[in-house]
Amino acid sequence: MLRMALALVLSLMVAIPALAQESDRSATGGAQTLEDIMARQAGQKIDDSFRRDAVGSDENAKGISEQLGTLGGVSDPELWRALRYGSADTTVSARGQATDVLMQDGGMWWQAYRDGPLRTYGGWLLLGTIGALALFFLLRGRIKIDEPMTGRTVTRFKSVERFGHWLLAGSFILLGITGLAVLFGRTFIAPYLGKEFNATLLIWSKWIHNNVAWAFIVGLVMVFVMWVVHNIPNRTDLVWIRQFGGIVGKAHPPAKKFNAGQKLIFWSVIVLGTSIAVSGLSLLFPFEMPLFAKTFAMLNWTGLPELFGFGVLPETMSPQEEMQYAQLWHAIVAFVLMAIILAHIYIGSVGMEGAYDAMGSGEVDEAWAHQHHSIWLDEMLEEEKGKAKAEPEGAAPAE
Repeated sequence: MLRMALALVLSLMVAIPALAQESDRSATGGAQTLEDIMARQAGQKIDDSFRRDAVGSDENAKGISEQLGTLGGVSDPELWRALRYGSADTTVSARGQATDVLMQDGGMWWQAYRDGPLRTYGGWLLLGTIGALALFFLLRGRIKIDEPMTGRTVTRFKSVERFGHWLLAGSFILLGITGLAVLFGRTFIAPYLGKEFNATLLIWSKWIHNNVAWAFIVGLVMVFVMWVVHNIPNRTDLVWIRQFGGIVGKAHPPAKKFNAGQKLIFWSVIVLGTSIAVSGLSLLFPFEMPLFAKTFAMLNWTGLPELFGFGVLPETMSPQEEMQYAQLWHAIVAFVLMAIILAHIYIGSVGMEGAYDAMGSGEVDEAWAHQHHSIWLDEMLEEEKGKAKAEPEGAAPAE
């Protein structure tokens, strides 16, 4: 799973144009060649100064009495090249950060990456995770409670904790389904159910996605505030990891309220969920929250991109390109988190006996708690004993 996720992230960086390509343009009189066109379509960076700088100049205009003098110093091709590279002196009636960018070809590599590596690696990451979990279930089966049920329960999660969890979980599931519909709708829905059905589905998916995002952010904040203190790593986690959490083998390592596996899920949700939320806000408020030009500048300063063979990352980009990078990053991180959450859902449902009760009713049997969270159970029982001793003997409720 981690290898597929890493390949998904690295493929985004590969999509960034490669090293400049030299081309012999003597046969075309300095104009672009077929080699230039093919390299540009392949997403490679080329030396396009022969076009970028050929935008004409009024200083070269012919005199009014000379032939072609009334055409000025800029021809139509030169004007379009100036518009293409953002060097034309233009005035637009609309107001906004992106309105004066009349032409940009960043959408070419963005669409190629979106329709290619993003769908391919992302789709296989999810299908591979589901397949791995199914295989694990066939080999390991459901994790049973070894001890007999005691009939005594202990409160695992209070109502406010369960509300925060289900708010976060429910909103993420809706966001995942609607996001996948938008990404794969044209490929897997329209050909079989029709373009009209797909269009209607995507309109509603977009509306749900944009509005449920706020519930996701609220749930993320609630979960962090309620549980961060219980998810600080400690030495007990090393024992849990060494014994594979009892998932492999028969050992039942001690754990506090959250074991090492749950802490990994927690921090994955917080870190990746925050990244998804920030990039999502950038998409909800286009051109207001540029993220990548400054991020790439900091990465270039470290020298890491060149060290890993990615070259110098672009530090100057149009507002539209900022949105394209934000959309791709939003989807990549979402795919990784969806794969992690699939494993979490498996453990909390069919993978472990009694696990759902913790978030269902909030009450778990002491036998289950002793097997999976023995340290936490001892603390809870001691707390109950302390409360019982604090109550006066023979005290009766007032009538």
